[in-house]
Amino acid sequence: MPHKSNIFAQPSSQAVPLYLVASGDAKNWLRAQGSWVQNSATSQSWNGKLGQILCVTKNGLPIMLAIGFGDATARSRNRFGAVANIASLPAAIFEILDQSPETAQDFALGFALSKYQFTRYASSAAPKAELICPAGVNAQKLQAIIEGEFLTRDLINTPANDMGPDELEAAARDLADEYGAQISVVTGQDLIAQNFPMIHAVGRASLRAPRLIDMTWGATGPNLTLVGKGVCFDTGGLNIKPGSSMGLMKKDMGGAAHVMGLAKMIMATNMPVQLRMLIPAVENAIGGDAFRPQDILTSRKGLTVEINNTDAEGRLVLADALALADETPPDLMICMATLTGAARVAVGPDIAPYFTKDASLSHSIATAASSIDDPVWQLPLHAPYEAMIEPGIADLDNAPAGGFAGATTAALFLHRFVTETTRFVHFDCYGWQPNAAPARPKGGVGQGTRALFQALPDLLDL
Repeated sequence: MPHKSNIFAQPSSQAVPLYLVASGDAKNWLRAQGSWVQNSATSQSWNGKLGQILCVTKNGLPIMLAIGFGDATARSRNRFGAVANIASLPAAIFEILDQSPETAQDFALGFALSKYQFTRYASSAAPKAELICPAGVNAQKLQAIIEGEFLTRDLINTPANDMGPDELEAAARDLADEYGAQISVVTGQDLIAQNFPMIHAVGRASLRAPRLIDMTWGATGPNLTLVGKGVCFDTGGLNIKPGSSMGLMKKDMGGAAHVMGLAKMIMATNMPVQLRMLIPAVENAIGGDAFRPQDILTSRKGLTVEINNTDAEGRLVLADALALADETPPDLMICMATLTGAARVAVGPDIAPYFTKDASLSHSIATAASSIDDPVWQLPLHAPYEAMIEPGIADLDNAPAGGFAGATTAALFLHRFVTETTRFVHFDCYGWQPNAAPARPKGGVGQGTRALFQALPDLLDL
């Protein structure tokens, strides 16, 4: 995947100073500047409003830039990166000055993420503004976050004709090769022989063989297992989706893209953990060998599952992967998936909801997410709803009737494949930016991975 080169410019004596100025400080800040700056502000009606750009020029070239930082209310009503809209900046190398390391890092990250472009199929003019990585910022960590997020975006944005199970495996192998990780893959009929029956059942109708990708890295430290849903395209199976619902199904491998991006962040920073990444990679296709409504499947764990909707396939492939992960319980298990439309109805496209029974785990994730503006929200694992996933004819129902609490019932289903003593959290991500915004072009996007990366040292006592 692209985007390996350094995102930030080298220090330069020609760098243009860049300031972030809150609206409440704008008048005093201007008084401290020369008349040239003050006149420029007057002519541009600049008053420090959030994202408002004051570009001071001389002989047609920028010599100073100030970006409005607004006030606390304005910042709370806008997403991360709102002041780093580099499409509006002139072609120059900028250096941010007079900011706390935290503010400078946030701006630098937003600036860098705004430079993302998906150019595999069509080229476009890249933004020409550049930024020097701010002093006092951990450049290695920042670069790892950026590269991990770009990997997630690239994987999601790639259409299914070029991102099937084969290609997803190839991307995982590239990631393993880059960091010296070990990788093994169980494919096709071998899934039956090695007891991954539900992964096989979901993917067997496709000409592109289903598989389970298993990557490990690190020899010391706590054990961390990441499990990501890799449904490379979801027709809905025999319960076929309408066309309006199938249009974004190239992103149904978004959970795999998320854990691969997070794994890259972890390995690029040499985090002292023993990492395992599991991705069940399938295409939910329609064919003579497709699994059917009313089929009863036996999972790797031995639990039987009645299929009441073949379009609720993600939880099936995840169940076998989670069962494998739980056979050698890690210190922490994280599951990420584009799993339910119900989660989107509950919290919209911006927020990644998560489910866990561990209150301290939830607190650490929520605190980290808030500190770096990567919004997440805990949804309930309401125990009385357990009855909704118990059809009677089998141990579990993959698609309870009625339509209530769809995200919760899916999460409860997944929890049946993880023992109560395992520290476990499941994220139900959207993985898609519906409209272009600063730091988030329209298309694939990571959700919750920055929060988890921030939280991991606390979660694993590193």
